[in-house]
Amino acid sequence: MTCYPPREVQCGIVQFGISDTDPDALRLQAELLRRATPARRLELALSLTASVIELACAGIRRRSPGISDEDARLQFVEIHYGAELAQAVRGRLMADRNAR
Repeated sequence: MTCYPPREVQCGIVQFGISDTDPDALRLQAELLRRATPARRLELALSLTASVIELACAGIRRRSPGISDEDARLQFVEIHYGAELAQAVRGRLMADRNAR
């Protein structure tokens, strides 16, 4: 992944790379985020994280037709957190299945 230096700062928000967001919309979004409670900010961050993970898993499934959702998620873990953690999670899932 290539990280670019900040292009510009608008409304106290640093923009990276190319943006198709209208400057007025960016200002409004920044103001809404500033007014949001910490709980709301956390909710938004967790929702965005979940969406990004789902998109990454969709990409894995697209590159590996027929892969199960579980295997796509395990592959995500391996790519982003390493084979050791992915293997530990895989082992835990199997142990949980066997315990039922």
